[in-house]
Amino acid sequence: MKLIKNSLVTTFITFAFAFNINAQSLDAKFDEILLTQYKPNGPGAVALVAKNGKTIYRKAFGKANLELDVMMKPENVFELGSITKQFTAVSILMLEEQGKLSTNDEITKYIPDYPTHGKKITIHQLLTHTSGIKSYTELPSFMKIARTDMTPTELINVFKNEPMDFDPGTQWHYNNSGYIILGYIIEKASGKSYASFIEENIFKKLGMAHSYYGSMSTIIPNRATGYQPTKTGFENADYLSLTLPYAAGSLMSTVDDMLLWSQAIHNNILITKESKQKAFTNYTINKGEPIIYGYGWEPNEINGRPSIEHGGGIFGYSTMGIYLPGENVYVIVLTNSSAGGPGDAALKMATIMLPKATELKPVSLTPQQLAQWVGTYEYEGNILRSVTLENGEMYSQREGGSKIKLIPTSAATFNFTGITSQYEFAGDKGKRTVILKDRIRRSKGAETTRKATEEKAPVILDAASIQQYVGSYELQPGFEIEVTADGNHLFAQATGQSKFEIFEEKPGTFYLKVVKASIDFNKDSNGKMKSLTLHQNGKDTEGLKIK
Repeated sequence: MKLIKNSLVTTFITFAFAFNINAQSLDAKFDEILLTQYKPNGPGAVALVAKNGKTIYRKAFGKANLELDVMMKPENVFELGSITKQFTAVSILMLEEQGKLSTNDEITKYIPDYPTHGKKITIHQLLTHTSGIKSYTELPSFMKIARTDMTPTELINVFKNEPMDFDPGTQWHYNNSGYIILGYIIEKASGKSYASFIEENIFKKLGMAHSYYGSMSTIIPNRATGYQPTKTGFENADYLSLTLPYAAGSLMSTVDDMLLWSQAIHNNILITKESKQKAFTNYTINKGEPIIYGYGWEPNEINGRPSIEHGGGIFGYSTMGIYLPGENVYVIVLTNSSAGGPGDAALKMATIMLPKATELKPVSLTPQQLAQWVGTYEYEGNILRSVTLENGEMYSQREGGSKIKLIPTSAATFNFTGITSQYEFAGDKGKRTVILKDRIRRSKGAETTRKATEEKAPVILDAASIQQYVGSYELQPGFEIEVTADGNHLFAQATGQSKFEIFEEKPGTFYLKVVKASIDFNKDSNGKMKSLTLHQNGKDTEGLKIK
């Protein structure tokens, strides 16, 4: 279950990979990426890269089982987490082609007593995370039921009476509850259990002999053991009944079987080209804003080339798959740890597989050419970004954030060093605008005379008192913020993302410079640290301290 879309930072990719594909062999390039993250003595990963359906890279790293000292091998089986949603979405489209349902159907056609509060909620909205239904994995009670086996109906009863987050179709919010309901609709429309439908209509049909509806009790050959981080290393992942992720995250597979899956989608074996296009469409909410989500996949781009992606995070496992339809390239990375997700590695690997014509190369500009874009630009939400010229180098700084060096790729386009974002400037002095591109996402800023507020002066912490904050805090299953200390500096690292320093502005309250967000640490009545609360994008998300 890929859990928080609006994560702390955008996915990272180094400038070297974006601009400098050197003469190394593909194997050496991929090895370098994966060995940086997956060490021989820790939880590991299996990665596969294919071109035109043929495997060109397939390797394993790290250990499949730490206790038994078993090395990872390419045949290992992993929990997929939210990559399961692709299978659920395709199942819905298969049933639509058979005339057994329509994506325009209201959910009350299949669950007549579902409390929609007078609103029209459709299958389409479940698929695209625009239904407004409360996601059950965000409920405080979720961890209390994590070990409990439930039927789909019992699981739906957990969240169906919760207040809705918003009116259907008006906003986007990643929602595991929607895919639970989709699983139940598949059962009602097909007359089979979700597990049986997937097994008979997808796994057997495609020869995915090492893919399963997950179970904690069934003996599954080559199952990689799942782990979660601690202060000093790793421990076995907390138990999760795999009846709970259900159609949102309960499937298991191997990299080889996932290639069979990708090629079946590419070749329209399970669904027609028209249905596939429905799955790959970047839909919008009612006011026309794109949501960067289709049906079980996220349409995106890498260096201007279309990509179709999805990742997963579940107790003890993190996964990422990227499909480049124009190149017929598939990259899949499966890992047996809930820390250090493979999204960054998979993105770098996919970037390497793009045609060299898509490489973005730096150019040299005169000081006058650089200076013409210096100024402050205002974005929606009163967000200010300042562009400065210092010692012949261009920098960008979001209000309250850190400076990031800009690399010119043309007279009016600049890439951010270290991340996928890019500026595209236009206009003349007094009427200048800049488009901020983060892969497929676009936001427009206009020149302004407003000045950014002065940066907060952080409190200097002592190395002893800082230790009270150290630990792992779980915001949702599979998504944690790990807080670590280095001397009198405190750092936060969200699952699958980079580590950033956080700065105290008052006791127990910290802010980030990389994004507009803050963290409050909360103690119980005995003065013991019990949780943190992340404040970002108008939402307050609490994470219980688990380590």
